[in-house]
Amino acid sequence: MAADEPLVLGIETSCDETGVGIVRGTTLLADAVASSVDTHARFGGVVPEIASRAHLEAMVPTIERALKQAGVSARDLDGIAVTSGPGLAGALLVGVSAAKAYAYALNKPLYGVNHLASHICVDQLEHGPLPEPTMALLVSGGHSSLLLAPDITSDVRPLGATIDDAAGEAFDKIARVLDLGFPGGPVIDRLAREGDPAAIAFPRGLTGPRDAPYDFSFSGLKTSVARWIEAKRVAGEEVPVRDVAASFQEAVVDVLTRKAVRACKDEGVDHLMIGGGVAANSRLRALAQERCERAGIRLRVPRPGLCTDNGAMVAALGAEMVARNRRPSDLELSADSSLPVTEPHVPGKHQHAHDHDHVHEISKDNLYS
Repeated sequence: MAADEPLVLGIETSCDETGVGIVRGTTLLADAVASSVDTHARFGGVVPEIASRAHLEAMVPTIERALKQAGVSARDLDGIAVTSGPGLAGALLVGVSAAKAYAYALNKPLYGVNHLASHICVDQLEHGPLPEPTMALLVSGGHSSLLLAPDITSDVRPLGATIDDAAGEAFDKIARVLDLGFPGGPVIDRLAREGDPAAIAFPRGLTGPRDAPYDFSFSGLKTSVARWIEAKRVAGEEVPVRDVAASFQEAVVDVLTRKAVRACKDEGVDHLMIGGGVAANSRLRALAQERCERAGIRLRVPRPGLCTDNGAMVAALGAEMVARNRRPSDLELSADSSLPVTEPHVPGKHQHAHDHDHVHEISKDNLYS
């Protein structure tokens, strides 16, 4: 870690976790998270209004915790990065508003970055600089995507995506059918370890010879599993929860890894990066490792804590933006719930959009003495 590498604070509020990370170059200094998942659990899913309120309450304490953990002052920062999309509009707005306020008060450049590109860039914090191009499989509650990134700061190309339910969404829905609570991913992963993944032949969506080679579909799988469970209950038979969990999980990770390895071969890329919340799934990691080794592909997967939404991933992408002299965002930056992955960040109209007058210097000193 060199002292001249950019020191960046990142804010992530796209869903139900308030994440604040601080990195210097590709070194993680702080990763503070305040989660509201327990509040949402009783509703069986994320409630946008509750998430927004939780972000508002947690924002300043989480930023202060991250600064203390990193052992740096807010004045030391070289930039502030924030997820500007995609995600829940209200939740994003809280993070973007906070980032703009800090950037203005500190007179620091602001970078509105893409949530999906951040999930790719976070791997730099664990495994070093990303290869160029990078092949990435992103799997989470809202996204299942195959992306090719020749330059994570300016050139991200979608190869395939989900046409209906994302993988994480399917996990949550099946967990609900099995009365396992929310979120569904961790509990299904745990139960699946005690089940037989070959017990039930659940379908593999979009794997036919005429199907889109890199797109995903988990809606049919979800319906098939739900109907299988319902038939058992109607017949008065006990549902083998562990076998259902294992067979369902196997169907999901089989499709994800098969398509990802195929994309690497087709594009001539000798490595695969997997990110997003579902990347914490133990079976996905194991099967991906097995298939990548057979294909001569190097697998990069961050540790589970960096796979779920966090501020460190936003800070990592922000630091890369600073290092590559990408144009900062304007203070007019807005939240964009449908920001396309082809836009890794939202550049401002002016190169020096972060330069302000000094009318409020006294208040700045009071805030950051």
